[in-house]
Amino acid sequence: MKNLEIAKIFYEMADILEMQDVQWKPRAYRKAARALESLSEDVEDIYKKKGLKGLEKIPGIGERLAKKIVQYIETGKINEYERLKKTLPPGLTEMMEVMGLGPKKVKVLYKKLKIKNIKELEKAIKEHKLRNLFGFGEKTEKNILESLQLYKQRSKRMLIGFVLPLVNNIVNELKKLKEVHNIVPVGSFRRCKETVGDIDILVTSSNPNKVMDTFVKLPEIKKVLAKGTTKSMVILSNGLQADLRVVEDKSFGSALQYFTGNKDHNIELRKIAIKKGYKLSEYGLFEKRTNKMVAGKTEEEVYKKLGLRYIPPELRENRGEIEAAKRGKLPNLVEYRDIKGDLHIHSKYSDGTATIKEIADAARKIGYKYICITDHSKSRAIAHGLKEDTLLKQIKEIKKLNRKLKGFRIFTGCEDK
Repeated sequence: MKNLEIAKIFYEMADILEMQDVQWKPRAYRKAARALESLSEDVEDIYKKKGLKGLEKIPGIGERLAKKIVQYIETGKINEYERLKKTLPPGLTEMMEVMGLGPKKVKVLYKKLKIKNIKELEKAIKEHKLRNLFGFGEKTEKNILESLQLYKQRSKRMLIGFVLPLVNNIVNELKKLKEVHNIVPVGSFRRCKETVGDIDILVTSSNPNKVMDTFVKLPEIKKVLAKGTTKSMVILSNGLQADLRVVEDKSFGSALQYFTGNKDHNIELRKIAIKKGYKLSEYGLFEKRTNKMVAGKTEEEVYKKLGLRYIPPELRENRGEIEAAKRGKLPNLVEYRDIKGDLHIHSKYSDGTATIKEIADAARKIGYKYICITDHSKSRAIAHGLKEDTLLKQIKEIKKLNRKLKGFRIFTGCEDK
């Protein structure tokens, strides 16, 4: 799915253009990027079915941007993006990924201190050069240093939201094979960690060779590192490594448990198994004395045989969940149905892609009880921020909608940046 790849490029183009003081274009690119991020259908599929005109019907995508999307689909690059990148030192776009450093601040650092990359930024912070710049100060310098440390820690990991569409594509393609009986992404992805460093996918199959042959040829695969009958390793188009493992149906539950829990969680489970006279591995739970398999087809039976309540994947990190499972005191996890509203939403009044009524209707469909519209204020002109009279007009519209809606409320707010 190329939606997120193109969205990332559009965001970077917007940042570069904003650094060059280009007006309005950055807003158009960001609006298009947000539309692509929220699009459920693959732009490549839309183009194949409906051509350029189909792409132009996506909110925020006009003919000019649609042609750039086509160019990326057909060639893997956007010429204007390649040209824009050459107008700046390559390290500047990476600096903008550090929280607190937008295009304007990066531009000041480049012009005033000749900082061109992360390494030079870190050196300048240590020498306390940023605090003397207009619009920075000691507190900002300290905040940027903290953000820089966090950026360095997660630079080899990706937010799960960016990984999700790619993983879903792979899983959905492999599901089409009649040889695939079960397929589940495991590891930190299944534990729903905020960021993931690699992807593990578990499959049970009657024909592992067929599954592996299909896997390594998927369009999302950039490079094949190793290919075997039970395990294959590849590099995905987003740079992450992905491993596919195939086990027998009878071992699916034990393998699912083994490859989902983190190292500490699994060590504790193996200790419990040993105390009970068992051996626990990805292949099953076995009696140590006879080597007879006593559990393994499902995760539930593995945990039950060890004397534990079933532990949800999100909790499997050895942070007290095993003790809680022994006592039957596991907490209830927050689920989608528990979320009642959203307090930060942009509408078409500023840089959103939908009207307030459209947003309210969509929110009600998923069971929300309230939303808060927080369009940009006039301080963010590049995002079509609202002036006082437009804000009052928006509030009037919201009051009118609230009189019509039953059991649902729209609040008003403003993002003053």
